[in-house]
Amino acid sequence: MADTLASIDLAVVGHTNTGKTSLMRTLLRDEHFGEVADSPGTTRHVESAQLLTQDRRPILTLRDTPGLEDAMGALDYIEQLVPADERLDGPDRIQRLLDSPESAGRFEQECRVLSTVLATDAALYVIDTRDPVLPKHKDELLLLSACGRPVLPVLNFTRSPQADAGAWREALARLGLHATVDFDTVAPALDGEVQMLDRLALMLDQHATTLQALRTDLDQQRLKRLQDATRLIADLLMDAAALRLPCSQDPTDIATITLSLRKRTRDREQDCVHSLLKRYRFSKAAFPHHPLPLEGERWGMDLFSPQALRAFGIQIGKGLATGAMAGATIDVLTGGLSLGAAALIGAAIGGTWQGANQWGKRLMSRLAGFTEMTVDDPVLNLLGLRQIALVRALELRGHAAMRPIEGDLTPVASPPQPAEAPAAADQGDTPADQGDPTDESAPKPAQVLHRLPTDVQQILNEARSHPEWSSIGEAPAPDSRRDLLVGQMAQSLFTAL
Repeated sequence: MADTLASIDLAVVGHTNTGKTSLMRTLLRDEHFGEVADSPGTTRHVESAQLLTQDRRPILTLRDTPGLEDAMGALDYIEQLVPADERLDGPDRIQRLLDSPESAGRFEQECRVLSTVLATDAALYVIDTRDPVLPKHKDELLLLSACGRPVLPVLNFTRSPQADAGAWREALARLGLHATVDFDTVAPALDGEVQMLDRLALMLDQHATTLQALRTDLDQQRLKRLQDATRLIADLLMDAAALRLPCSQDPTDIATITLSLRKRTRDREQDCVHSLLKRYRFSKAAFPHHPLPLEGERWGMDLFSPQALRAFGIQIGKGLATGAMAGATIDVLTGGLSLGAAALIGAAIGGTWQGANQWGKRLMSRLAGFTEMTVDDPVLNLLGLRQIALVRALELRGHAAMRPIEGDLTPVASPPQPAEAPAAADQGDTPADQGDPTDESAPKPAQVLHRLPTDVQQILNEARSHPEWSSIGEAPAPDSRRDLLVGQMAQSLFTAL
């Protein structure tokens, strides 16, 4: 089996500033691979990295190369090196260039690329589809084709309004390159990697078994990421629903505990955000940490504000009414506040109280002491929806993206495109001027989602009676029932994704 799954070696080549390093970053899921700069030609040497399977086996080696800059001059020089009476094939003609004095001089950069291609199984030729098709690009392809290795053109930045992928496909076909793949490195399609592997399998039939194994492994890895992500969200919801803070009936204490409840919930949400970023191998810079609330940002709206709830289509009337009922109950218990004042306190608390229909008996049973404050249903709903929206954005974000996720993360009717501004395309690439698994068990395309699934809400209702299940403040004791319910919620959220 080890022989049939021998690692495949690919050279990533192309003109300067087309997105070679961006492709490497996205395929490797490593936003720190290589160097990105605004000046052209930053890459002056060959860097390589391996794509590993889930069991850590190296299965694909990617070699990043310097940008081609003078293919026309290299072709002309080869004509001088090879007399007309010598009938050398492509690789021998390339070798003649590599053996010449100019391989360490004028054509040093081109020779590094060509020697890498000769030593690999195939080349991925990265194209910036925003650029017009020029003679220099045709010369580069002629030079690379002479190496005798399969060349797969990768059409990059296809989501940009300036892209003209059709013109590039036509030009490539005229050069005999009919197999291409669209792969926007900032916002790749979910099946982008699969399409690339399928094209390579046609070109490298001797490696078809390895490429199929890699395709299967990539599907499994995506499935595992989604399962882990929904588990993180379910754990957040369990912690928030089970959180219960004791509170006296003094208005000052109520205000203090309300602030504490909100801060703890927001901090726990931020922990979940960071865990999701880490699972998808993005740094915190992809979605920077800011203390919630963030003014003026849809994601950053105050978690407990009516505007944030309305942004996700959550009805808040019940929550406010519940708060007023809680205030009225406090008024009855204290006897020292007017009904109107207590109702206003309850309404200000808003979504943080559970209704008297659930907690009235508890309050009545504690006439002489304390009651408890919890997170209300609309806020739990918002917590879950925001994490789902973030996961959807991360699923569609390439590791070449440079700007943080921003804009509207509200779930929509189809998988949302991340509101990305352009990434620097390559080692030496300038920032792009663009718009920002096929397994049957994998989630289906996103649906309009304004409420958590009913079974999730039912589980959260049960969690309210188990404050020991919340890890906010301290780690919960092991509990098989909690673990079971978190798993059930994760599966339901997975389906919703």
